[in-house]
Amino acid sequence: MNIDSIKNGFVIDHIPAGCGMEIYQLLGLDDLDCSIALIKNVGSRKMGKKDIIKIDCDITFNMDILGYVDPGITVNVVREGKIVEKKTLDLPKKLVNVIQCKNPRCITTTEQELTHIFRLTDPEKRVYRCFYCEAKAK
Repeated sequence: MNIDSIKNGFVIDHIPAGCGMEIYQLLGLDDLDCSIALIKNVGSRKMGKKDIIKIDCDITFNMDILGYVDPGITVNVVREGKIVEKKTLDLPKKLVNVIQCKNPRCITTTEQELTHIFRLTDPEKRVYRCFYCEAKAK
């Protein structure tokens, strides 16, 4: 398999195996008109297996999405073919319009224009709750 190196963009690394497609969808990468490589089940000394996403364009995206999926993910910023910055993530305290409340009685299901807000209520168990109805996410 031959995947070219990227010139200007990002390498999202240390994605837990099997979570690459979820990140691809949450970031809306299918809407981009540039080269994107999603590599699944790559061997890793630290993780056993991992996924990697390479994006060959300079975009902005919500880093909270990556921290929500797994705060162990790293983001390498690439300029002119070289890594110029390596970003580490934290578990976000608040998620805005990242996930939607599944509670059918939540106000967000009837008020379509309402912002979807979730608060981190238990960092150890990674529990997020809806700001409006307190329903647990996931």
